[in-house]
Amino acid sequence: MVEVPPGPPVLSTIVAEIYGDDYDKQIDIANQAKKLISETPDVVDVDWYVEEEQKKISFEIDKTKAMLYGVTPAHIVQTMQMALGSPVISSMYDPKSIQAVGIVLRLNDHQKTSVNDLKSIPVVNQQGKIIPVGDLITIKENKQDVNIYRKNQKRVVYVVADMAGDLESPVYAILDISEKLKSIDLPKGYTLQESFYEQPKDESNFTLKWDGEWQITYEVFRDLGIAFAVVIFVIYLLIVGWFQNFKVPVIMMTAIPLSLIGIVAGHWLMGAYFTATSMIGFIALAGVMVRNSVLLIDFVNIRLRDGIPLKESILEAGAVRTTPILLTAGAVAIGAVVILFDPIFQGLAISLIGGTIASTVLTLIVVPLLYYMIEKRNYK
Repeated sequence: MVEVPPGPPVLSTIVAEIYGDDYDKQIDIANQAKKLISETPDVVDVDWYVEEEQKKISFEIDKTKAMLYGVTPAHIVQTMQMALGSPVISSMYDPKSIQAVGIVLRLNDHQKTSVNDLKSIPVVNQQGKIIPVGDLITIKENKQDVNIYRKNQKRVVYVVADMAGDLESPVYAILDISEKLKSIDLPKGYTLQESFYEQPKDESNFTLKWDGEWQITYEVFRDLGIAFAVVIFVIYLLIVGWFQNFKVPVIMMTAIPLSLIGIVAGHWLMGAYFTATSMIGFIALAGVMVRNSVLLIDFVNIRLRDGIPLKESILEAGAVRTTPILLTAGAVAIGAVVILFDPIFQGLAISLIGGTIASTVLTLIVVPLLYYMIEKRNYK
């Protein structure tokens, strides 16, 4: 593998989309942005989706001449297509081949490399007389039409690039380039707006929108963040419904941010990036780590109903519940070792292992301590 390919469906790792109301000015701004991007450290393979103008040669048939010479326009077209292409005129039998082998008719390359060569291609009229194609056509030169790209019906010019070096994430390069966009020369009366999330709704001004892997990253973490918020809310409602208390669930859920300490430390020790699978592991740990807090607090409440003082109940809960908590945490951590060195799911494994270890150790200390500090007024 020469380089890591860009993420799912994107044109390239870094994509700058230039929108505006004048296509020629869009190209000019894109050219300046392309230069800024190419001067950014760790950015390579800078290119853009603007096609250079190509010369187009048109052979227009002079129908009057063709009819005088006894040649139909369709015959001229067919002759030119055969000369420029490689038509299959017949097939031959090959005992070693499953399908028939085509016999291709084509001119040598040196016989069709210039306009003069094409003009000398012979055409046979109805009387069997050979006439050069150049006597029956008019040659015109113009520009080949270029492709104009659109995205969601908005005219756009793409500038693409890739990352190389220690920093694989395009975010660092984008932030570096973003600071230099003010140096772009704009037409009088226009400004260049910058967008990180969505296409511009108004194209009366020029806009540079960042796309590529950044867009995928933003959408993934946005959706996972919303999912995480929903998970936290549902867990909170379940605990409130069980303990009939609004403060206790907050104490129990302190185990969730505690797991983030181990997740960050684990990624740092492994030299890995925090990816979408890492975020999935963080969300998955929310239920597991809150369960440890529930085991502790539930046992404390049971002992309090038996008449045991608060402090002794908390100490006894730590002594009794530590074993099942450690067994649960160990099962999660050991199970994640299987995918620890997988290139895609490594982040998930690091989150499960690091988050479980850190949250379990800190939960046994922090959660009982917080519960004691808040509830000691009610149990004097």
